[in-house]
Amino acid sequence: MSAASTNQRMAALAADLKTIGYRLAAALAICVVLTVLSDVFLTTNNLLNVLRQTSLLFLLASGLTLVILTAGLDLSVGANIGMSACIAASVIKLTGSALLGAATGVGIGLTIGLANGVLVALLRMPPFIATYGMLWVVHGVTYWFMAGTTIYGFPPGFRALGSGYFLGVPIPVYLMFVFLALGTFFAQRTTYGQEIYAIGANREAARLSGVPIAKRLILVYAVSGAMAGLASLVFLARMNSAEGDIGEAFTLPAIAAALIGGTSLFGGVGTVSGTLVGALILTLVLNGMNLLTIDASWQPLVTGVIVLLAVFFDTLTRKGGEARK
Repeated sequence: MSAASTNQRMAALAADLKTIGYRLAAALAICVVLTVLSDVFLTTNNLLNVLRQTSLLFLLASGLTLVILTAGLDLSVGANIGMSACIAASVIKLTGSALLGAATGVGIGLTIGLANGVLVALLRMPPFIATYGMLWVVHGVTYWFMAGTTIYGFPPGFRALGSGYFLGVPIPVYLMFVFLALGTFFAQRTTYGQEIYAIGANREAARLSGVPIAKRLILVYAVSGAMAGLASLVFLARMNSAEGDIGEAFTLPAIAAALIGGTSLFGGVGTVSGTLVGALILTLVLNGMNLLTIDASWQPLVTGVIVLLAVFFDTLTRKGGEARK
């Protein structure tokens, strides 16, 4: 990458950090409001529950963030969770090996992600169409595979992945911070990460600079798929059961977490750490609705409104930046 590109990226990073600061302030404001409205919010059990739910959402949304940075989209992540969890559960029950089941779950997720990458990068399908079609293919295969059955009852060692504690903190929270560090390092400190930002900012300029567009697109969709596979294991271990529709409710919240965290649907702008803050904000809102006994049927509506607002402000910010240029 050229010196000009590096300077431009550093300026963008400074803007990203400023955006994260605003969102952290918003998360803090939500915490203050919920503390006033509910006596339960600041209890240890509730705060740990918020962290646990945030960690699962972040694991799924972190890989999706890389896809969105390239101006792409992966609508199949929820279906990916369903298939990965169901096949992993089957392997664990058949073999008795949690390790083999976990490897299978991540492998299934990775395979679905690679298929998305091939459709987008090599067959030149629009990401929305490719991943939306993949969503239905994966759902169909999962429903056929499960045939309406439920698989439940897994070894305690595997269940600890989703419901265990270490030093009083849920194990998924440790996973969240591990992958936050890995994702941040990958996106901000490696050539691969810089090339992903470059593709999202200006694909043609990136191509002329020698960035292997197709390879990088396949990479980000593969990572998104693998992270969906990992998230499926955490969810499976937490629920201790798997059925065909296990992942249907995850797609919109994962997209919302990335967008709330400042990742632009237009590509080239956003951070993995911002996605963590976005996942926290969304989890706090939904947790607050539960604590205030607001009907759960309102939660999809609230999530949808949050997504629309995030896209709206992203569009305004983009137009304002173009006007200043």
